[in-house]
Amino acid sequence: FSGERIVGGKKEQDSKKLPALSVPRRTDHPVMGIQSKKNFINANAVAAITGLPKKPQPIYVDRRQGDKYLLETSGLVPKYIKKKDYGVTPKYVTRRNEEMKRAQKEQEASILEHLKNRAMKQLSDEERNSLLQGLKKNWEEVYREFQGLSVEIDTIPKKIHKEKLELQMKQLEHDIEVIEKHKVIYIANE
Repeated sequence: FSGERIVGGKKEQDSKKLPALSVPRRTDHPVMGIQSKKNFINANAVAAITGLPKKPQPIYVDRRQGDKYLLETSGLVPKYIKKKDYGVTPKYVTRRNEEMKRAQKEQEASILEHLKNRAMKQLSDEERNSLLQGLKKNWEEVYREFQGLSVEIDTIPKKIHKEKLELQMKQLEHDIEVIEKHKVIYIANE
């Protein structure tokens, strides 16, 4: 058992062991006596003669005694218009636009369905006539009850009852007038 413990199914190394170093230790000695036959002076001269000359970095100057600025980062060089996908709408934008259009169509469809459910229904002639006859009959009953009231109204409950009957008659007269005036009547579905 060499410096390792098993805890919960995992091996745990001793804390005394150091990690591997990238720098050689002080006690390590380099290998001596290795010499190269390469002539570094001639190699450098050949590389300087045959090598490509160093290109100066392109710059621009804003005025005669002005400061120098790098040309590439200035935006004056047409860097991005030479790309293959220049001017092409990115895929994520087209995908997002399609999702937005789909969501808008779904919303419009749900609104149309909701409006169809709440659509107005036209009242037929028979229903209109029966409604008109029923309102006139109700008005006659309320009028008969109103005529049956005493001439002198001296108590508060009698006044309240008379006002209530007058309001009912007024509302019924208004409804009858509206239905007689309009031949086509629409009612809302609820």
